[in-house]
Order: sequence, then structure tokens, then C-alpha cells
Amino acid sequence: MTNSTIPLLPEMAEIWQQTLNWQPSSQQQAQFQQLYELILEGNHQLNLTRITEPQEFWEKHLWDSLRGIALQKQFLPSLQESASVIDIGTGAGFPGVPVGIIMPNCQITLLDSTRKKIAFVDQILTRLGLSNCKTLVGRSEEIGQQAQHRQTYDVALIRAVGTASVCAEYTLPLLKQGGLAVIYRGTWTEEETTALQNAVKQLGGKIETIEQFSTPLSNSIRHCLYLRKVTSTLANFPRAVGIPTQKPL
Repeated sequence: MTNSTIPLLPEMAEIWQQTLNWQPSSQQQAQFQQLYELILEGNHQLNLTRITEPQEFWEKHLWDSLRGIALQKQFLPSLQESASVIDIGTGAGFPGVPVGIIMPNCQITLLDSTRKKIAFVDQILTRLGLSNCKTLVGRSEEIGQQAQHRQTYDVALIRAVGTASVCAEYTLPLLKQGGLAVIYRGTWTEEETTALQNAVKQLGGKIETIEQFSTPLSNSIRHCLYLRKVTSTLANFPRAVGIPTQKPL
């Protein structure tokens, strides 16, 4: 595939401004384009995403990734400083790589259990020159029990991974006290909130905010759940690999 056949991503400066009170610099726009091209290229070997059409890619991968870190049209305050961020189950690098592009002061760890995907993300980081991002191969149940990762991150991002209570068990043990977990969801119900409250309490957290919004192009309803870490997580969490999914809290 030559570059001439790859479509350009839309710039969408007005939508960025209206929805997130921000717009990418020309360098960031160029990095988004390069990321798009690398993913289209990598898709031939790895089946990274079904979303390849430029507007859909812009909305479902770029806009959606960054919308998660913006509350009421403002990026999370902790990200303005040099926050340490972990993206759990990053896959092809979402939401972590777009966040790394726009938050150069943050240190971002991209975690996935599939070595091939991480090898691909490593190539992306090299090609985009993202020295503030690094990768990690592993399962969050194991990483969450390792001293160098447990209770060390300011922000944990998790998108398209398991039920919300499973996501809470993956994220909260990794956060410092006062840290924030961001769980990206499609639909969401009141019943789910009740179930999640119970899980979050056992893990030393609380539900801070649940934001509902619609996507700017296709008008799909999306939710982001923000969990604040308030006390230390008990040593038995996260439980062993597979248990959180088989027996959710």
C-alpha cells in the first residue's frame, strides 16, 4: 500500500474544539495520520481493528480515546502534570497512544498480554518518536501484584475489556491513593452502577462520576466511568489470572 492510496484523516478542528475545548497542533495531526497509516499497514498481518474508514477511525479510535480523559470538556487535571498512566489491554494502542501523543509530559505504560500486539505497538512508538510511552507484556492480574507496578500509577485507562467490575479489579490495585481509573463503555444501566459500587468498595475505591455522551459523527451513546482510589487495595486483589472474569466481585 503506497501512501498515495491511504486516505487522509479528517482534521475536525471545530469538533475537537466544541467537544474537548482543544484541537491538535499540526504536529499532532501528522502523528495521528501516521498512526492511522501504520495501523492500516499492520492490519494485514495482525487483524488489529475492523475500523479502517478515515472518519470512523477518527471518531472511534482518536476522538473516543481522548474523550475518555476529558471531563466536562477539560482534560483530567492530573494529566497536565507529569502523571504516570497505564493503559490496560491496549491492543493496537488505544487509548494509550493518542493520549501519549497529546500529553508529552505524561509517562505512559501500554500493557497487553499478547506479545505480537505489543511488538506492533513498539514499532508505532519508534516510528512516532513517542519517548514518553513504553510497553509491557503481561496480564493485569499478575502486574497488579508486582511491587514495581502496584499502587504506583496516577491514572489507569481501560477500554473494551470485560465487565465494569472486572475492569475495577484490574485498575484499582495499580493506582496510587487519590489516583483515577477511567473505564470506557458503550451502554450503561443503573443496575450496573449498583453492582459496580459493591466491587469498587471492596477494592478501596469509589465511583466519582459516570459521564454519558454521544459521539460527534455517528451519534452513538457512550459512557465513561471514573473511579477514585480512596484507600489501599487489600493484598488479595487482583485475584489470580482468570478469577476476576469467572467470579466477578
